[in-house]
Amino acid sequence: MSPTLDLTLDLIRRASISPEDAGCQSVMAARLAAAGFTVTPLPFGPVENFWATRGPADAPTLCFAGHTDVVPTGPLEAWTTPPFEPSIRDGVLYGRGAADMKSALAAMVTATESFVARRPDHRIRLAYLITSDEEGPSIEGTKKVVEHLMSVDEQITWCVIGEPTSDRVLGDTVKIGRRGSMSGILTVHGIQGHIAYPHLADNPVHRFAPALAELCGHHWDDGNAHFQPTSFQVATIQAGTGVNVIPGELNVRFNFRFCPLQTVGSLQSATREILDRHGIRYTLEWKISGLPFYTPPGRLSQAVTQAIETVTGITPELSTSGGTSDGRFIAPMGAEVVEIGVVNASIHKIDEHVNVNDVDKLARIYEQLIDRLDPG
Repeated sequence: MSPTLDLTLDLIRRASISPEDAGCQSVMAARLAAAGFTVTPLPFGPVENFWATRGPADAPTLCFAGHTDVVPTGPLEAWTTPPFEPSIRDGVLYGRGAADMKSALAAMVTATESFVARRPDHRIRLAYLITSDEEGPSIEGTKKVVEHLMSVDEQITWCVIGEPTSDRVLGDTVKIGRRGSMSGILTVHGIQGHIAYPHLADNPVHRFAPALAELCGHHWDDGNAHFQPTSFQVATIQAGTGVNVIPGELNVRFNFRFCPLQTVGSLQSATREILDRHGIRYTLEWKISGLPFYTPPGRLSQAVTQAIETVTGITPELSTSGGTSDGRFIAPMGAEVVEIGVVNASIHKIDEHVNVNDVDKLARIYEQLIDRLDPG
């Protein structure tokens, strides 16, 4: 069994359901410390985090970032084998976190160990930023660690996040940015009444329906060469107490996934303009999960592309599709950020899995990447 696969199995056995770390970071930190890293635990609230560095303090910094927490398992009886008892069948490794993202964490560590063994006097500075709060609220994790790092003038030149970005085969897709995410929590106010006496009530569902149609049909933008168009999607709509009652209020939660052609302010203003024009009485709160970020083609994306081509023979697509990631917190440090990991088809699902061969290939990709960025 390879060192990378062995470490992956060890991490999967730890039931690190967000925000629990279940000892995963201790295992990683011990391995990194043995390789000469200075490891600094940075817990915030119930969340375990750590920052680790090795190499010249004034050198360009390549940071590996990721999360040890996983999503809940769902019904245990639906799994073919227990989710925290990793199982290998027909060359496929099954277990919660196998793809998202314990195989990537293991690959990072073993790639770093191998590189350091070959080049103990490397001229690049290597770093790790690891959290157990990516699958949860994402408040006490990478966000807080970045705030701390910025307060002590730490810098990251390049950041590689191990999210499972591949679509069909390992290495076919690398994320070089993400759209922003902003949710609206809307309450439409009406007047409750008997359904047979509508003239004595004000139905908020009826009030909101034309505005909803306009919001859904509104053309926000066309996107650009690097980003998909901004989208508006309703997540939930709730109203009513039962038969024969006109509801007194309507609760709606919606989300914008927006490209850099939009700003938080432009989307909020356009939404309010539509609601106001339809004469709706409402209360609206906003939750901003992250702003768009983008890493232009440059040394990092070139090094990642070359590393993938060397190991797999595939030239990856550089993409900004998909949801948010912790890259939204790291990019504002001025870092170039890319995400590269295993195939994502089974993430968050029952019987989550990863191809065993891909685990070792990913470690080789990461090691190739370090080689290409090290000026030595």
